[in-house]
Amino acid sequence: MTIADRVPTRPRILATVGLTTVRRHPLIAVLAAMVLAFQLATGSFLDPANLGGIATDAATLAIVAVPLALLVISGYLDLSVGSTLALGGLVAGRLASSGQPPVVAVVGALAAGAAVGAVNGVLCCYLGLSPFIVTLGMLTAVRGLAQQLFPLPLSGFGDGFAWFGGARIAGLAAPVVIAAVVLAVGASFLALIPAGRHVFAIGVNREAAHLSGINIRRTPFALFVATGVAAALAGAIKASVLDSVVAGTSGAGFELTALTAVLVGGVALTGGSGSILGVLLGVLFLGGLQNGLTLLNVPTFWQQMAQGVALVAGAALAYFAPRPGR
Repeated sequence: MTIADRVPTRPRILATVGLTTVRRHPLIAVLAAMVLAFQLATGSFLDPANLGGIATDAATLAIVAVPLALLVISGYLDLSVGSTLALGGLVAGRLASSGQPPVVAVVGALAAGAAVGAVNGVLCCYLGLSPFIVTLGMLTAVRGLAQQLFPLPLSGFGDGFAWFGGARIAGLAAPVVIAAVVLAVGASFLALIPAGRHVFAIGVNREAAHLSGINIRRTPFALFVATGVAAALAGAIKASVLDSVVAGTSGAGFELTALTAVLVGGVALTGGSGSILGVLLGVLFLGGLQNGLTLLNVPTFWQQMAQGVALVAGAALAYFAPRPGR
């Protein structure tokens, strides 16, 4: 064997990197198998129009899943995102229908989401209450507040506000572009900013992180606020796309879908482990699964069962995926 034979060629290097990536994110293989199966079964799953629809539908889920994943990595949880989504959509819709500029409507929605996130953050991060109990209570409280403030369905928000959810930017739907920006910001936060590394440290061992000089309250609090803002933004986008929003049904069950995407994507519910790439894969998996089952005319209750099975399967994949030191 010559020296040249021992030097890895570019294809061999790429193959090794690709195999390593698949081993770390086994959902890639599952996602590829699912796409192939749906394409063979429907013949139209990979049509550009259908893929564009999947991306647009999954965009709002990605927008919320990214900050929610960071929150879970830090050892916390937010179950109120579905109700916050509804509140954000209602606030934006009311402002838009009253003649306010679209920017004002969206900013109003973001402020409402930030308020919900701040309440969650104060109660969980500074008062030390259980995130599960607090955000479960906020799920009901925020939904009730939305129904009290907006007892009637809202619709007819105007062309200006419709642009926010239906515009095309460089050939892509505006929600997809927004989701891409959120994903990029989330990945950069974890990789390039010290606070991103603190998220993992807090999730692994909060006491050790505190002794290391990390502010174990400020970062999770900011993530609670970011999650609330993202949920409200998703609500404004949905209201723009549908040109209507109903307090009692908008965002119902969304918290389970978002959490499923996060956990299927390999984020550990116990904190300290996860990646933005995994979250993206989880979002695409759920979006593709729902779309494929819809193309096959599978009843809704079977789709819900499939989502539950996906959550359990995601937990198994996360457990058997290789981790440092195991």
